[in-house]
Amino acid sequence: MEGMEERAPANLSRFSGYAGNADVAPVPLTMVAAEEERRVTSGLEELDRVLGGGLVAGSAILLGGDPGIGKSTLLLQALAALNGRLSTLYITGEESIQQVSLRARRLQLRCEGVQILAETSLERMLEVVTTHRPEVLVIDSIQTVFSGLLQSAPGSVAQVRECAAQWVRYAKQTATTIFLVGHVTKEGALAGPRVLEHMVDTVLYFEGDPDSRYRVIRAFKNRFGTVNELGVFAMTETGLREVRNPSAIFLSRYDENMPGSVVMVMREGSRPLLVEVQALVDDSQLAAPRRVVVGMENNRLAMLLAILHRHGGVAMTQRDVFVNLVGGLRLTETAGDLAVLSAVFSSYRDRPIPREWVVFGELGLTGEVRPVQNGEERLKEAAKHGFKRAIVPHKNAPKSSSIKDLEIVPVKTLKQALEEL
Repeated sequence: MEGMEERAPANLSRFSGYAGNADVAPVPLTMVAAEEERRVTSGLEELDRVLGGGLVAGSAILLGGDPGIGKSTLLLQALAALNGRLSTLYITGEESIQQVSLRARRLQLRCEGVQILAETSLERMLEVVTTHRPEVLVIDSIQTVFSGLLQSAPGSVAQVRECAAQWVRYAKQTATTIFLVGHVTKEGALAGPRVLEHMVDTVLYFEGDPDSRYRVIRAFKNRFGTVNELGVFAMTETGLREVRNPSAIFLSRYDENMPGSVVMVMREGSRPLLVEVQALVDDSQLAAPRRVVVGMENNRLAMLLAILHRHGGVAMTQRDVFVNLVGGLRLTETAGDLAVLSAVFSSYRDRPIPREWVVFGELGLTGEVRPVQNGEERLKEAAKHGFKRAIVPHKNAPKSSSIKDLEIVPVKTLKQALEEL
């Protein structure tokens, strides 16, 4: 019946061009050699960072992002960087091979070793790849691939699920690294069945503000590395350029100190980032004052304002509060609690916090400032960028004076932190 989900035919695997091992038997786990996965660098350090150190043979990687964000450009640059080291194949269902060639020429890429194919049929694709056996394969995009054994249209739930399953199976049985490009919905989630994300080894999102030239690639799932790792690129006329020092782009330097602004040190994966937190406190004309947040959870801000009232003696009951993380980043850890309230307090008092100060720490409901992970690494990142004073949890203060030119002010409670501010 129309609208009902189709079942994939049982004989679909005969088109895959590879056979499973009939002599499969369980083995004791203790007999399996615990070896690290051999990795090959892609040539793009920021992409390697997000992947966990490089490409792993037999891994299936799903890359999602908004239309025009640069997914195809990124993967084409990665294949060009692999030129001569690994055999590569770029299969496009979105564009013609002439369009891809024009993009490569515009980006001034050396693609002598990159093979390209324009195809959308799963069966014909598998015939080509089993003949040429590329070591790195790009499918752009999985929503355009269809199997002739299914009656539904390309992009449907049944087609996306079955085609992705075939490519994941091929990657595992032939030790091929496969990139699957995925479309996203209006809500920013990957289009298609949710099971698609469970099939692959790694899920990457390519994000960016349409009005900004910076792009961020983030790992939401990674069986071979750290999740929530972050890679930063800048879109230029000659393609995506890696940003080796992302803290510099998330900090806006003013000629003078401004109320409601403070710099904190957050962590994205294994990387510490200096990010500016901005807050605006204004008299409210509404019965229920507004709490508008960009870059963190709204409930978290409500809890922090309650802590500020109870343990800091500052009430926001008749004031609108707006909080924003500069650069489009999202605060997913609690280390920004003290910085958020510091920015709110600065705007409320209309007293600026010096630009050379940095703040971080988690706040408990009893008003204590709790330590955060990798405190010393955060302090070293602040010192490297020329900050002179740091207000941090007292348990994060280093025992030795190993960080030069940075005055460290340890605090135990929110009230003590507000006094220092």
